[in-house]
Amino acid sequence: MSSTPPKPSRFAPYKEALASISQRTRTPLPSLIFSFAVLHELTAILPVVGLFYGARALGVGEGIVRAVAPPQGATESSPEGGPSALFTRLRDTWVGERFREWMVEGEVRAERVGRRYGWFGFEKGSKADGTSLEARTAQAESALVSGRVAGDVANAVVAYALTKAFLPVRIGLSLYLSPAFSRAFVQPVGSTFTRLFRR
Repeated sequence: MSSTPPKPSRFAPYKEALASISQRTRTPLPSLIFSFAVLHELTAILPVVGLFYGARALGVGEGIVRAVAPPQGATESSPEGGPSALFTRLRDTWVGERFREWMVEGEVRAERVGRRYGWFGFEKGSKADGTSLEARTAQAESALVSGRVAGDVANAVVAYALTKAFLPVRIGLSLYLSPAFSRAFVQPVGSTFTRLFRR
């Protein structure tokens, strides 16, 4: 009687990479994994905030949303070599399609955060109209295509989509900085807590 091997976890490649980094840098694996998790979250939160305020300060959120997902019935009237022509060519590729998916995801998340904290023009504590996540995603997609995404919501959508696009860079940066972060912060804090609780 043969048994099938267990299906590998989706985190297995990361665990293997962290185990090899742990051996190479002589950093304990648990603190390395914790360091990776903290850095991965920091490399998500800081770019979203920075890109949001950058898009807000430059006033480019709505323009990028319109360029990547133009309103229905809009016609392109820019010269062949202009920036809009670049977005037009990029829009029909796999990259443009992925970016639009991330923008829809970003709009759903921006609405949820906006309703929870009263940001982006939403009333604090207001509830969505009782629709499911799939229905809200469909509404966000139609809003994106119809050109109704504007203001801070557009800035949040662009920041979220760009942060998602930087995922490979964020993972690499988190892996690279994990040993140093572990040695500089995680291990000293862990040693301090251990000493406090041993007394």
